[in-house]
Formats: sequence, C-alpha cells, structure tokens
Amino acid sequence: MEKKTWRKHHKWLGIVLSLFLLMFCLSGIVLNHREAVSGISVSRKWLPSRYEYRGWNGGLLRGTVPYAGGDSAANVLVYGTDGIWRTDSAASSFTDFNKGLPAGADHRQIRAVVQAPDQALYAVSLFGLYRHGGAGAGWQPVPLPKEEDELLTDAVCRSDTLLVMGRSYLYLSVAPYASFRRLQVKAPAGYRNEATLFRTVWMLHSGELFGTAGRLAVDAIAVVLALLCVTGLLYWLLPKYARRKRRRGGTASAALKGTRLSLLWHDRVGRATIVLTLFTAVTGWCLRPPVMILLALNKVPVLPGTSLDSPNAWHDKLRMVRYDGRCHDWLLSTSEGFYSLKRLDGKPVKVAKAPPVSVMGLNVFQRDASGRWLCGSFSGLFAWDRQRGTVLDYFTREPATDTAGPPFGKVAVSGYSDDFAAGSFAVEYYKGTDAIAQPDSLAALPMSLWNLALEVHSGRMYMGSIATYVFIFFVGAAVVWCLWSGYKVSRRQRT
Repeated sequence: MEKKTWRKHHKWLGIVLSLFLLMFCLSGIVLNHREAVSGISVSRKWLPSRYEYRGWNGGLLRGTVPYAGGDSAANVLVYGTDGIWRTDSAASSFTDFNKGLPAGADHRQIRAVVQAPDQALYAVSLFGLYRHGGAGAGWQPVPLPKEEDELLTDAVCRSDTLLVMGRSYLYLSVAPYASFRRLQVKAPAGYRNEATLFRTVWMLHSGELFGTAGRLAVDAIAVVLALLCVTGLLYWLLPKYARRKRRRGGTASAALKGTRLSLLWHDRVGRATIVLTLFTAVTGWCLRPPVMILLALNKVPVLPGTSLDSPNAWHDKLRMVRYDGRCHDWLLSTSEGFYSLKRLDGKPVKVAKAPPVSVMGLNVFQRDASGRWLCGSFSGLFAWDRQRGTVLDYFTREPATDTAGPPFGKVAVSGYSDDFAAGSFAVEYYKGTDAIAQPDSLAALPMSLWNLALEVHSGRMYMGSIATYVFIFFVGAAVVWCLWSGYKVSRRQRT
C-alpha cells in the first residue's frame, strides 16, 4: 500500500482503539498481580445492571451444606462467589455468616464448605482455609503448607480425614485437625511433560511463564502501549488546540512543542518496541475463540526452565475431589480429565467414560438421590453412573456428547443444591434460579478488583457474554494491524 494509506489506517484505528487499548493495559497489569489486589473491591452499584446478582446467578450460590449447629438443627449454609450465608430449610431468611473472613471480595470466593465429624466447619476460599470457631469467634485461618501463589479449589471429609485440594497439591489432616501434610499426587501411566498450546500461550501473554520477572516485563510492555496511546492522541489533538488558540488571538507555542514531543516519543518508542508490542497483541488475540479452540486441542513439550517445567505432574491441574463409596476409590477432576485413585498415595488412572467439562472446570460435583454423580460446569450438568458407564444430560436425559465443546454450553451451570424443602435444583450462571428467593440485599455485593479487570480485559464489560466470542477476535486483530501500520509508516518516513 501507499504511505498515505498506511497512515490513514494507523491514524483512525489508533483513535478508535485507544480507549480499549488503554483499558487492556490497565486491566492486564491488575490481572498479573491477583494476590496484591485481593483486598480491593468495587461496588456493583457503579457497574452495568447486568452485574447485579439476581436469583443467585453469577456463582453467588455454588453449593449448600446442612449445618448441625448454632441455634437450630435445620440450618443450611449457602456459599459462593461472595461469601457464606445461613438460612433454614425453607430459605425464609438469610443471615451473614462471614465474620472473621478477610476483607475483599476475592478472599470471599468460597469453593467449598464442609462439616467435620467433630461438627467443626471448614471453608475453603481461593487463598486460604478457615475453621469456624463458633458464633462469637467466627472464621479463623488454618495454616497450610502450601506454596505462596497456589490457589485452593476444594475440600471433602471422609471418615476422620479432612482433605483440602489446591491446584497443585492435596493437603490432609486427621482429627483433631491440628496440622496438615502436603501430598503430591503421583504421575499417571504414560505421563509426558507437556502442556496445551493454549496454556503455553496464556502464560506467554501474561509473562507468568518466566515467573515474577516475566510478569514485570509484560507490565512494562503494557506501560509502553499506554504511552503509545497517550502520545498518539496528543499528536492528533494538540494541533487542533493550537489552531483554536490562534483563532482566539492567543499563542500556540506550547501546543506545537507538545505536538513535536508527542510525535518524537510515539515514533521512537513505537519502533523500538514493535516486536514486543506485536507479540503481546498477537498472543492475547489467540486466547479467545476461534483460535483458542485450536490451541486447547494441541499439546507441546513444556519449555525447559519455565514455570511450566515442574517436577509435579499435576502442577496447576487439580480442580475437585470426591470419594466414591460404591467404586471404593477417589475421583480427581483435573484439567486433564477425571482420574481414579484407589489410595491417595497410589497412581492415578484415567477414567475413560466421563462427563464433558468446560475448560473453566467443575462447579458441581456431588451425588443425586439415585447415587449418580452430578457433574456441572459451564458445559452443562450431567448425571454420571460409573457402574453402568452412562452419562446423561441432566436436563434433556439424552446421552452426553464425548467433548465439552465451547467454553460456554447451552446451560452454564454454576451451582446446585438439594438441601431445601423446595427440592433439588441447579443454578445457571446467567439466569440463576427461582427455586429459592435471593434477598435483595445481596444484589449489590462488591466485586473484586481482579474480577472487574477480567471483565474489562475480556470485553464483557462492553458487550456482555457475546464478547467471549467476538470482541477479542475483532478488536485484537485491529490492534495488531494498527501496530503494524504504524511501523510501516515510521519505516517509510526514515527511508
């Protein structure tokens, strides 16, 4: 193309995309430092109305637990993305049950609540394990021998053993649960040190592949992109401001000087960092459909010396765990599928016939009244009879497909309960449920800054759920073209 055509592409794409690109940069930096911002929350009153909780949607009700304690034996605890509440079997009223939990919505993303044989309650959040010390004391932290950046995912009791699951290790304790020991699950037969292309590209995009240094390097690239946006806008706006000043009889020397400086910085920084900025834009573009689907289906050997190169075969892969009393084994739900363990220190065996699970993992994993396993994720809810080897769609009663399909299925299941007089019911992520009424006071519970950044970074803040499939694909491609056209303009200017 001619130079003037490249210039037009770069100019108008840059003007249109600058706000989005700035928000990508700011939200990306927040996403790269989750624990550092975990105590910061944002009121949902300041967000679009679709972000309010309605009918227990958005993961507000992930699960429920009958609670034999307090002032009534008919208590039920409801837990999910914004904490824990106590109610009765009729769901007639709800009482806050979060006393003692750290401030910040991210600390109140509860993954599991279990009651041990000694009647003590344990709650697992993303960042820690808590024991309820009674009505007056509330929740108290329980130390675990986990790595600092490991997130927790689940907990279950069997006999006198309390098992807590992290994304990489299991943590076991027996009554009176004074201390926990860490257990590394053995590698399965035929294990190869590989990762999906999606996971590899994801960690390249965030810099996490190279640890803290990599994250800080990507943060620096985000600052560079923000600088390019600001200087580009100034180069476009300052001449207009200068002309207006002249028409009014004023001096425009400062505006003209600012224009020259903006162009100088925009040109030099843009040329010096073009490879890095293009790399960041392209890898981000690949992390949403349709490219994401292709990456998720292919594996490659992990890069030696990176954070993916771990001696633990299950590094960042564990999601939920249950004991199957009928088959007399432990069931592990992982990012690699379902695995069976006769003993926790034994070798896991891949379960061949299992329900499809979204790439975002299970939200529901429990038995129904007939003893089948209910497995719910954003790919749907399925009834799994392990002894008969059947998997049926919970809603249609039709046999399940063999693959999970897109990240979101027709019914995105975020929770389930069978502890109320209303009967058993599933909760959809977007629609929620009308089986029990949600108190109006819970509608505007705060959102963590990290989750807000994720909504902005994915484009859902602007377009809703449809952004998962279209926003990043088109905006990402436009950003790549904007950067490349700017490089072409700069190169032709110098030649």
